Amino acid sequence: MRRTEGSIVRTSLLLVPLQVTFRAGEALLPLLLAAWFGRSAATDVYYFAWATFALAGSLLFSVHQDSALVPILADLRARDPKRVPEVSGSLFAHTLVIGAALSAAIAIAATLLFRIRYADTERAIALWMIPPFALWLLTTAVRTFFGGLLNAHHLFFFPALGGPLAIATTIAVVDATRARLGVVAVPLGSLAGEIVAAALLAWIALGPAKLRLRLSFARPEPVRTFARLAASEVGGAAVTRINPLVDQLMAVLAGVAGGGTLLRLSGDVASVPTSLLQATLLPVLLSHLADAYATRGAEPVCATARRAVGVVAVVLAAAAAFVWLVRRPLLRFVFLHGRMDEEAVDELAALLPYHLVGLVPFGALLVLARAHVAIRNSRIMLGMGALNAVLNAAFNVLLLPVLGLAGIALSTSCVYAVVAIVFWFELRAVTARPDAASYRS
Repeated sequence: MRRTEGSIVRTSLLLVPLQVTFRAGEALLPLLLAAWFGRSAATDVYYFAWATFALAGSLLFSVHQDSALVPILADLRARDPKRVPEVSGSLFAHTLVIGAALSAAIAIAATLLFRIRYADTERAIALWMIPPFALWLLTTAVRTFFGGLLNAHHLFFFPALGGPLAIATTIAVVDATRARLGVVAVPLGSLAGEIVAAALLAWIALGPAKLRLRLSFARPEPVRTFARLAASEVGGAAVTRINPLVDQLMAVLAGVAGGGTLLRLSGDVASVPTSLLQATLLPVLLSHLADAYATRGAEPVCATARRAVGVVAVVLAAAAAFVWLVRRPLLRFVFLHGRMDEEAVDELAALLPYHLVGLVPFGALLVLARAHVAIRNSRIMLGMGALNAVLNAAFNVLLLPVLGLAGIALSTSCVYAVVAIVFWFELRAVTARPDAASYRS
């Protein structure tokens, strides 16, 4: 077990340079878009169109990212490896069909919505964005499938390479076409980035990695199990997406000018350490936990998850302390440009500690959620999503009158702590069952 945990740490550390590059590119893209296109009615059209497709697409993407795909394939590799191509091929075939149907449905809905919402030039811009955004959805579904497939086979570096390649392609295509296409170049660039990344991962999976897919629409038991588990995961993720909307509505009640923007920006800064955690440690951890469950049962999963929570807690506590110490010069360096005034930066510095309080609980939550996925207890996710949303609304109501905008930030941190505790006790309860070695959702 110690050797396995050492492998988890070593692999995660080796992924850090690629993920730092990817996250830096992600952070650079909005700055470039602001410099290239400024602020106009056309850019408002783009951001609204992006939000429309990204909201629906996020449900499709979560099916393969750190999902039940990993434990399903881990179990097959351990018990019946000859069936892996059959199940993988069925999952991919269904991904293509469902992804295409969802993309087409969103495109039709977006066409109707944009025709109602916009007129003249803005309508034309919005309608031109629909085809690349719809294809972007489908291509992203393909990329996340092959990324999940490679992660399930412990080939973590190739999915990590796809991110920097996608963002670099996006920036290059937008820069090359923006003079001719205007803001429509942005979804076109995003599509190009996804196509390049998806093609790379598909080639690696089917070529050098020699992973076989036997395409069919058959639905053997592992595929049906995956569908049930994935439905719970997607449902839980969908419910928790209510929280940012609730927070933004509550920020209006705080009476602070630009309060929603301040809340979002301070939260983004606080989440940088956990975003790196999600990109490096967690995919590796999930694959190892799934393998442990498939070959040795539930007990090693609980033990490894407990130690992982301890390590993550120490790392994130140190990160939170560091960010707290340097928050003022850091925020001034990042945000004190253009139209962002010094008073707003001071308010960001005042909000940031309330987000940082939740850094350790959020890290623990992320680890424990992967442990539940590894033992195929994904059915818990829908209930946890509902608990998350209810707690967030309740804490907002309680803390907003006392702390103002900071109360909303602290509310999120409190929610993370409660949900992490519930996840832990549920994990102990599930792994303590007599049938835990063969637990099925």
